[in-house]
Amino acid sequence: MRPLEGIKVVTFEHAIAAPFCTRQLADLGARVIKVERPGTGDFARNYDERVSGLASHFVWTNRSKESLTLDVKEPHAVDVVHKLLADADVFVQNLAPGATQRLGLDYGALSTRYPRLIVCDISGYGLDGPMRDKKAYDLLIQSESGFLSITGSEGEPAKAGCSIADIAAGMYGYTNILAALIERGRTGRGRHIDVSMLESMVEWMSYPLYYAIDGQAAPRQTGASHATIFPYGPFMAGDGKTVMLGLQNEREWKAFCESVIGQPQLASDDRFSSNSRRVANREPLAGVILEAFASLSAAQVIGRLDDAGIANARMNDMRGVWNHEQLIARQRWTKVSTPAGEIPALYPPGVAPADEPTMGPVPALGQDTDAILRELGLSDSLIEEMRVAGAV
Repeated sequence: MRPLEGIKVVTFEHAIAAPFCTRQLADLGARVIKVERPGTGDFARNYDERVSGLASHFVWTNRSKESLTLDVKEPHAVDVVHKLLADADVFVQNLAPGATQRLGLDYGALSTRYPRLIVCDISGYGLDGPMRDKKAYDLLIQSESGFLSITGSEGEPAKAGCSIADIAAGMYGYTNILAALIERGRTGRGRHIDVSMLESMVEWMSYPLYYAIDGQAAPRQTGASHATIFPYGPFMAGDGKTVMLGLQNEREWKAFCESVIGQPQLASDDRFSSNSRRVANREPLAGVILEAFASLSAAQVIGRLDDAGIANARMNDMRGVWNHEQLIARQRWTKVSTPAGEIPALYPPGVAPADEPTMGPVPALGQDTDAILRELGLSDSLIEEMRVAGAV
C-alpha cells in the first residue's frame, strides 16, 4: 500500500508550482484529478515539443494524473466540480489571483460546505497584501526575492537554470498538505494553506539574508564559485575539463596544499591562513591553483582530491546526468507512458524501496473526462449535452 492511497486530490493547476506539488502527492499514491480548460488545457502543454512532440515541463510535472476538461463558467461544469469535491481530501489551485473567489471555490466558501477539505492556494505573492494581484512568473520571483542579486558574475546576474521559485512553492505546498492530512487525522477538520512563491524563495535565500543583516554588504556575485568560502567552485584542469571542489575547514586546506597542489608552504602563508583571508585573496590563490592543475587531467585532479578526502565533483552536462553511473547503479530510472510513447523518468527521492511509487502515465488532454463524469453519476446524454455546449 502506498502512503497516500485512498486520498483524492482535485486540482485547478497550470505551469509548474501546483502541478509539481500534486505530482508528488500522486507519486505517493494519491488520486489526482487535474481539471483543465477544454481545447487548450494547461498552457504548459505547449511550452515546447522536446519530448517526442510533448512539452518537457509538462511530462515532468504531470505523470500519474487524470485529466478532466471542464469550462467552469458553465453551470453544469460547476455542478461537476462540487460532485468532485464532495468526497475529495485536498483541493489545490494556482489560477490567477481572485479566480477561485469569483467561482465560489475559495476556502471561505468551501470550508463551510466541505469542512474536511484541505485547500491549498499557490500564488506569486499570497492572497493578500499590496502585491496580491500582481502577475508572477518564475524569473520575476527570482528577481523580486533577491536571488538574482547574488547569482551570476559581478555585473552579470544569472537566473537559475530550472524553475527554482516554482519548485520551492510546489515543495512547500506538498509538505504543508502532508502536515494538514496528519492534523486532520487528529481533528477531523481540513485547513487552509496559502503558499506564495515569493515567501518560498525568500526562505531559500537563507544565509545571504543573514550575511547582509543590519545593512552589511551582501555576498558578491562569484559565478559558480562560493561567495564566502574559498577555494570552493570550478577550476579548469590541463585537459580543458572543469573540476568542482570545495574546502570546508583548515584541516582540508592543509591537505589540499600538501597532497593536491604539492605546495605545503601555502598552508601557513599569511594571505591564505584562514577562510576569510582566502576569500579576500581569491584571485592570487586561484592563479596558484590553476597553475598547479595545468599539468594534470581532470581525472588526475579528482583522484588527488579523493585521496586527500576533499569534496569534489565533475561539471556534468545533461548527457552526463542521463548516463550518471550512480543513478544507474542504484536503479533510479524507470519508464512512464505518455501519449507519445514511453519516456524515462527518475524515481522520486526518498521513497522507501518497499513502496513502489505510482509512476503512472502522463495524461492526454481530457482523456479521463467521460470516465470521471460517469463515475459521478452523469448520464451519457448529459455528457453529450455538455460537450455540445462546450462545458467539457
